[in-house]
Amino acid sequence: MQSEIRSGTIQMTAAMLISGTIGWFVVMSGQPVSGVVFWRCLFGAISLLAVCGYMGLLRPGAISLRSFAIAVLGGIAIVLNWLLLFGAYKHVSISVATTVYNTQPFMLLALGALFLGEGITATKLFWLTLAFAGMIAIVEGKPATTGMDGDYLTGIGMALGAAFFYALAALAAKGLKGTPPHLIALIQVSTGVLMLLPLTDFSALPADAGAWSLLATMGIVHTGLMYVLLYGAIQKLPIHLTGALSFIYPIAAIVVDRLAFGHALQPLHIAGAAIILLSAAGMNLGWTPTRLRGVRT
Repeated sequence: MQSEIRSGTIQMTAAMLISGTIGWFVVMSGQPVSGVVFWRCLFGAISLLAVCGYMGLLRPGAISLRSFAIAVLGGIAIVLNWLLLFGAYKHVSISVATTVYNTQPFMLLALGALFLGEGITATKLFWLTLAFAGMIAIVEGKPATTGMDGDYLTGIGMALGAAFFYALAALAAKGLKGTPPHLIALIQVSTGVLMLLPLTDFSALPADAGAWSLLATMGIVHTGLMYVLLYGAIQKLPIHLTGALSFIYPIAAIVVDRLAFGHALQPLHIAGAAIILLSAAGMNLGWTPTRLRGVRT
């Protein structure tokens, strides 16, 4: 049991560290957002096709028609999520976009209450209110330059939209219990290829091997390998440990943003980020305000 938890912890940590670097790859690729997502989906589909073939998941009857339709809908949401998140990097720093993106647990909470009849307890409402306060702090931390205010708020809005579509994809995944996760991922990225094929400008392809290697890495490593590591970890770890390790992602993204681009969070950003991450941790790990007071004491 302990060896399984140790193995799952290593896999989850690796998956989150990989996720935390994707912003750098997106920016350095120099490609339009739709192109970045298209090539990520295409290279991801190729790598996941190999994985699913190796695992024997491509046999007839591996997935029902209903589950296939749900996976496609989830794929549409995932692709819209990537388009918005990567687009946000053009308006705000990777650190700010990633922090705002981590409001996704609260989006899922609201969608669960709306569509699945899941109740919102007083504790969940407390974390939701606290996260909203963190969101306000980040919005108030906009650049002092007046001309950038609208651009900054556009980036915030796009990151929130990305979180919303991620929550929709997570909601769709709830209807796919028992379906092999690698097959779900393959269907989703294949959906992305079909969605973005008409929007991709093949006359403006990357001009050098360096740019192609960045795009291939996003598909093979940040999609194919990351999915294998993530789902492998989820199968081995208890839920509370999975939730705790997921916070490596935003921390890694903030560190990469600082080291690669020199973007430092402002005091209000730091306060807002800390509040949002604390709130998300409280939601994922089942903390209560009473327990927090006890820990502080």
